[in-house]
Amino acid sequence: MRVKSILTEAKQIERAVQLIHLGARLQVLESETDLSYERLLRLYKEVSGKSPSKGQLPFSTDWFMTWQPNIHASLFLNIHEYLNKAAEMDEIDTVIKAYQLYQEQTTAQGLEAMLSVTRAWRLVKFVDNGMLTLTKCSKCNGHFVTHPHEVARHYVCGLCNPPARAGKGRAQGAIQMH
Repeated sequence: MRVKSILTEAKQIERAVQLIHLGARLQVLESETDLSYERLLRLYKEVSGKSPSKGQLPFSTDWFMTWQPNIHASLFLNIHEYLNKAAEMDEIDTVIKAYQLYQEQTTAQGLEAMLSVTRAWRLVKFVDNGMLTLTKCSKCNGHFVTHPHEVARHYVCGLCNPPARAGKGRAQGAIQMH
């Protein structure tokens, strides 16, 4: 039995290291592992070379509803949902893999990843708790993050119907609308 607990702990340390490399906040590590706060703090400092960020995690669902964050959150969540159906993984491993694939996609498109791994993790929690969901766009048939009470039949996404100033900025790595 002792060997199994050492293997379990090693797996949790490996998972924590992956999350730290992706930029996860300490609260995510605490929530997703059984390692003590002190061990996680030492591990965080050892892996990242600095102390973890202080402060509360983002809690509002509103951030995911604004134009560019919604597109990024929708991309991540679609990848996450696909992996959830296609692969047998622990939930946090699905979040890690989906986030890595999300980063690959944004990089391939020359975009800056707007979603941090902590926000991606929080997004999955919001969906699991019924606070957010994916709704099909009535024009492009893509699935986008919305509040669960959105009228699905008439929903039009931010790509099909962008706000007036959307994509007009010159910010490096931002989505551009032509």
